Amino acid sequence: MEIAVLALGCFWGPEIKFSKINGIKKTEVGYCGGNNPITSYKEVCSGSTNHAEVVKLEFDPKMISYDEIINIFFTIHDPTTLNSQGPDFGTQYRSEIFYNSESQKVIAEKVLNRVNKKLSGKVVTKISKIHNYCKAEEYHQKYLEKN
Repeated sequence: MEIAVLALGCFWGPEIKFSKINGIKKTEVGYCGGNNPITSYKEVCSGSTNHAEVVKLEFDPKMISYDEIINIFFTIHDPTTLNSQGPDFGTQYRSEIFYNSESQKVIAEKVLNRVNKKLSGKVVTKISKIHNYCKAEEYHQKYLEKN
């Protein structure tokens, strides 16, 4: 199994869409790319943590390739809107691909460049190494228990 971590707006909708794709074995919502290894929903929504809402996918590369996942990523959200998707606004709703390996980075860059060419250079999607990922429900629950 391999993982993919993708930010494409509010994580609930994309999680449902990805969970229905053959080869995706597990989905999980969380936060990634921020300043701290642990955060809460309230902190992320404040815009002060630099985390993005993400969907973490566990997938079988024999059934679906990382390339296919990145292509799907670009079809299920608008990669041309900065820090927003639909009615949601804020840096946590940015479009970003978090890579786990150099090969994932190369694939993500290749697909992004192709999509950007099709969209006349308007893609704002970032590509970054996975950094400070944390599962949303686990930390959200801890936050609720504290407050």
